[in-house]
Amino acid sequence: QVQLVESGGGLVEPGGSLRLSCAASGRIRSIYVMGWYRQAPGKERELVALMTFGGNTDYVDSVKGRFTLSGDNAKKTVSLQMNNLQPEDSAVYYCHSRAKWAIEAPVQHTWGQGTQVTVSS
Repeated sequence: QVQLVESGGGLVEPGGSLRLSCAASGRIRSIYVMGWYRQAPGKERELVALMTFGGNTDYVDSVKGRFTLSGDNAKKTVSLQMNNLQPEDSAVYYCHSRAKWAIEAPVQHTWGQGTQVTVSS
């Protein structure tokens, strides 16, 4: 089993910045994807930023130019730097990973417990 531990989040005024971090642990042979989704009240969960290790990083259009995802495959960590935050960015942010514990094993999709980000004056 993979465990994801999140940190960061909180309350910030519009235009402010926050940084979210996530670390994966457990029985992991290879980790392929890590990133963040978010879910606001009454809305579906949406992708915010997702990194394919050794490949691309994808962002939802609404955060391009404001959010930056960085990651370390060896350390199994990702961090999301969020700048110029706006009220519409308020949501619960969930770390997500896709990993295998063995070559022959299926890809395991794992979610963190979620961390609240609130942007308000």
